[in-house]
Amino acid sequence: MIVKDEPEETIEKVRIREYTAGMPRFTISGRPFELDHDRVERAVVGILPDPVREHYVVVGGRRFPPKQVVARATGLDRADFTTHQARRVLKRLGFTAARRGAREPETVPEGLGPHGGRQSAALAPFAGKWVALGAPAEVLVAADSPEEVLAWLAHHERRAGYGMFRVPSSVDEAEGVAPS
Repeated sequence: MIVKDEPEETIEKVRIREYTAGMPRFTISGRPFELDHDRVERAVVGILPDPVREHYVVVGGRRFPPKQVVARATGLDRADFTTHQARRVLKRLGFTAARRGAREPETVPEGLGPHGGRQSAALAPFAGKWVALGAPAEVLVAADSPEEVLAWLAHHERRAGYGMFRVPSSVDEAEGVAPS
C-alpha cells in the first residue's frame, strides 16, 4: 500500500484560514461574500441614507434601507437581491433591522421631554449634525451642513414636515451657555 503524502500547509495559508474563520460568509445573488460588522459600517460612512419606505436597518446610529447598505458593502446592484435577503444578512452581522411604523421599544420613560422623550432619543446619535424631521421622532436625513440636507430633500422629493435644525452637540449648547 502506497501512502500519498499530503502537501504541507504554508504559514500564509494558515494565517488566511485563521483570519477568515471568524468572518461570516454569505451567498447573495449566487455570489459568495465575506462580510463583517465593521466592513459594513465602513461601507456607509460619509453617505446619506436613502428614504426608508418600509424596512430599515440601523448602521452607525442612522436608519438605512437594507438594500442600500448591502449594495454598498458588496458592490451588487440592488435589483440582484431582495430586501428580506439584505435584512437577514445584516441581522446576522448584529445590526438592528425593523419595519417602519412598527412599535419600537421605549428607550425613554413616557413623560420626560417632548413626545415622551422619544424625540430626544431619536436625535441623540445626530449631535452636532443638521437634521430634517418627517415626524416628531423620525429623522429623514442628517448631514454636516444645511445645504446637504436641502439637497437630499430635493433629490428625494421629500419635505421636512417637522422642520430642519442643527442638533446641539452638548447640554451647554442646547441651553445657550456661552463658551468659556
